[in-house]
Amino acid sequence: MLKKIAQTSLLMLFFSCSALLKAETAGYETLTPAQPTQHADKIEVIEFFWYGCPHCYSFEPSLTKWLKTMPKNVEFIRQPAVFNELWGKHAKAYFVAEALGVVDKVHDDLFDAIQNKKEKLDTEAALAEFYSAHGVAEAQFHEAFNSFAVDSKMRQAPVMASRYGITGVPAIIINGKYVTNGPLAGTHEKMIEVMNSLIKQESIAK
Repeated sequence: MLKKIAQTSLLMLFFSCSALLKAETAGYETLTPAQPTQHADKIEVIEFFWYGCPHCYSFEPSLTKWLKTMPKNVEFIRQPAVFNELWGKHAKAYFVAEALGVVDKVHDDLFDAIQNKKEKLDTEAALAEFYSAHGVAEAQFHEAFNSFAVDSKMRQAPVMASRYGITGVPAIIINGKYVTNGPLAGTHEKMIEVMNSLIKQESIAK
């Protein structure tokens, strides 16, 4: 009887270790509970980022390349993470770009200005100058900066990271069910591989 109990314990330990190893090598974690998505007919992919994060900046080329070839059934959403006041100011810079419809025009340059040129871009005046240099009328910028739409997104942003259990960036959420990031995947290239694998898995499930 004791021998059978010992054998059972060893089997349980084996399968527990196997499950742990699988989780560690898969490059992602499962979100519990899963979160609802905004687009039921699409596979939703959300990137949490911060313009002041060097890891986000170095991940951007891989992500940009992926965006050019991402499956047609994928809905990609950028979501600035807000963990403190400075992150919030940079998040607002992005939300203003969304409101003005100029994300494609300024996103890379916002990264470059903050990461390489060491510009703070943490005040309305500094951002007005930045957007003006990118062809946005100053009055139009101030209107977007102080708009209800941008204010609403700023209020939601801190909640979003908490909702998905995000503690660092860059982090990718796949269809409200899975999260991958640098520590889990190991490399930016592996993050892309994990994204593609889970997108394929979710597409088959649909």
